[in-house]
Amino acid sequence: MNGFDPRYLKRRRNERPRRGATGFAPFIIVAAILAGVAIAVVVAVRAAAPGQEPANGANSAAPENPLRSPGSQNPPAGRPPSEGWGKNSPPGTAAGQPQPSATRRSPAVSSTSPAAPNTAAATATPGRHPLDAAIGMAEKVLAHLQKDVKDYTCVIVKQERLDGNLGEPQFMAAKIRQQPFSVFLDFLKPDDIRGREVLYVAGANDGDLLVRNGSGWTRSLGMLKLPPTGPIAMHDNRYPITDLGLMPLTQRLLEIARRDRGFGEIEVHFFKNAKVNTRVCTLIEVVHPIERRTFLFHKAQIYIDDELNVPIRYAAYMWPKKSGDEPPLDEAYTYLNLKLNVGLTDADFDPHNPKYHFFDK
Repeated sequence: MNGFDPRYLKRRRNERPRRGATGFAPFIIVAAILAGVAIAVVVAVRAAAPGQEPANGANSAAPENPLRSPGSQNPPAGRPPSEGWGKNSPPGTAAGQPQPSATRRSPAVSSTSPAAPNTAAATATPGRHPLDAAIGMAEKVLAHLQKDVKDYTCVIVKQERLDGNLGEPQFMAAKIRQQPFSVFLDFLKPDDIRGREVLYVAGANDGDLLVRNGSGWTRSLGMLKLPPTGPIAMHDNRYPITDLGLMPLTQRLLEIARRDRGFGEIEVHFFKNAKVNTRVCTLIEVVHPIERRTFLFHKAQIYIDDELNVPIRYAAYMWPKKSGDEPPLDEAYTYLNLKLNVGLTDADFDPHNPKYHFFDK
């Protein structure tokens, strides 16, 4: 530590004959003054250091998770929601299943020519935060979604950790319209939810979503009307259906990035030629090396499709329990076979559509 070292007086005292109380008093006064200055400097440095946990007190609580919505199940304190393939291992090779290749430790990363990392530790443009380039890219993606994308179809692969347990990947054929916000989901697998249909249209059906299960005893209940954030609709889900889709995902990621921009201890890497199945992407990887309640995840990966200019995969990982372990997956969302602006109509979001089964007996 720069400044006064109290041990210096101890060494000097051992080297000199003992003084009377009166003769030693000036040294005590000087030592107290200098020690006080040193402590004040340390406190000032700690207060100025970014990315540190707040002191205990009213401001020390963990921040509200912007990815969390009312009625959703919260992850353990200090753990972020994230998306990914289960057990942090690559998906299998079944038809239609995403197969991100990997040349780095993370199975979701494919980078044949990684760009120079833009991290807090690496050389960066003076006055710019490591997240600035990623935020700028996300803002352009959001503007594109708002201006140019009216609707889309895809297969959504969702995997989430709930109550500490990582669930199986769920595959859903999806139709999504931006205005009015409308979603139709046809669940493909696993088998216990195959055939389930879910329909939500903003401003319709009294604000409820419609559900018809395709198997099991719940099929006999027929079509159900459920509040999107109610306990039944939120069962086995982190987020309500109103948060599903490319635009809500981009908006949430931007909100997190802008909040994290107020802290240090952040590394941001860009990788060209990353792939999700055959789609060529730019991978943005954000890493918080040190676990703090301030941060929502250890590592997040966002894949931006180079041709479509939209995010087609987001995955987040928690901090490993032991040094050297792979970070455990917390949540992941992948958009496969994505087709933009296909011309969806009201009929695609009508429960009476003859291709749907909401009113089957």
